[in-house]
Amino acid sequence: MFHDVRFPIDIALDSEGGPSRLTDVIELASGREVRNARRSASRRRYNAGSGVKSLDDLAAIIAFFEARGGRLHSFRWRDPLDFSSASPSQAPSATDQPLGVGDGVTTVFQLIKRYESGGVVSERTINKPVDGSVRVAANGVAVDPGDVSVSLDTGQVTFGSAPAVGVVLTAGFEFDTPVRFDTDDLRVSLAAFRAGEAPSVPLIEVLD
Repeated sequence: MFHDVRFPIDIALDSEGGPSRLTDVIELASGREVRNARRSASRRRYNAGSGVKSLDDLAAIIAFFEARGGRLHSFRWRDPLDFSSASPSQAPSATDQPLGVGDGVTTVFQLIKRYESGGVVSERTINKPVDGSVRVAANGVAVDPGDVSVSLDTGQVTFGSAPAVGVVLTAGFEFDTPVRFDTDDLRVSLAAFRAGEAPSVPLIEVLD
């Protein structure tokens, strides 16, 4: 079950982690390799322990862990480096990311974020946008927020009327990553913490 609550953002800001791929690599006798991707998309992993700076932070994590039932319930996580449709130095704009092309019939479009390098594009489905952050444009012109609705559970944008054929739709937004704790045993040593050792608080992305 998903709990629509965000992990304490002040602790998340100093966390570590990012996207993880799953690739089989078989080395042949010749030294050549055969590589096969076992997943089509990344799955993100984080360790929130590095963001713990005080005993109050530890207490906040323990309370959050208990309320989520350990690994049982997922929740919102703000990735400190990847939480926006725009680059980190820019505010989101309604023309940041492709949303779709109108066909005169379709009214529902899915938020996505594109990652591009060297002419190769990877698309990520965004299903946990931040409330009030989504901006939509049609052919580069901002769409009145009253003409669309956004699901905070799925990241789907619904238009009141279907965009006309050929209309290019774009969107800008902030978003959270749905994660869960990747342990049912939150082990905290007060002596180690006082000695400067960060506790381990592993998190893993929950994929639909």
